[in-house]
Amino acid sequence: MIDLVQLANEGEAENPLIPPIPELVIGLIAFAIVFIFLAKKLLPNINKVLDERRAAIEGGMEKAEAAQAEAQQVLEDYRAQLAEARHEAARLRQEAQEQGAALITEMRAEGQRQREEIIAAGHAQIEADRKQAAATLRQDVGKLATDLAGKLVGESLEDAARQSRTIDRFLDELEEKAEAAR
Repeated sequence: MIDLVQLANEGEAENPLIPPIPELVIGLIAFAIVFIFLAKKLLPNINKVLDERRAAIEGGMEKAEAAQAEAQQVLEDYRAQLAEARHEAARLRQEAQEQGAALITEMRAEGQRQREEIIAAGHAQIEADRKQAAATLRQDVGKLATDLAGKLVGESLEDAARQSRTIDRFLDELEEKAEAAR
């Protein structure tokens, strides 16, 4: 029992919430050693890893922004090239239409010129044929008139000079009558 009483007296003297001083000092020294070790060795490594991770994230974001800016620039260049190509195609199409219209106009003018040449050649041929037909007709009519006049007169009008004068005079009279009739 004494032991119990002695323990009870000792128990009253010590507060269970307050540790004994030697344990408190040893605990503080151990805590300081662990804290210093962590602060000197582990904390710089953790900070270093965190800084590297932050730099990698920021670098990745910068790279992504740079890539996006580059992609935007490439897109703008592509659109500019596309617009330029469309403009060039429109210009070439316009030139082709103008050249086609000029070629059509030129061909029409050439066709018109050839038509006029053919018509002029036709008129010239008709005029030459008319003159030849008139000369042939004049000779035939003159011969017939001379033969008829020879039969009427009863003498031969074979003399070429006389025949020519008679034919010319007869045809001139016919032409005058035709003009008067018009």
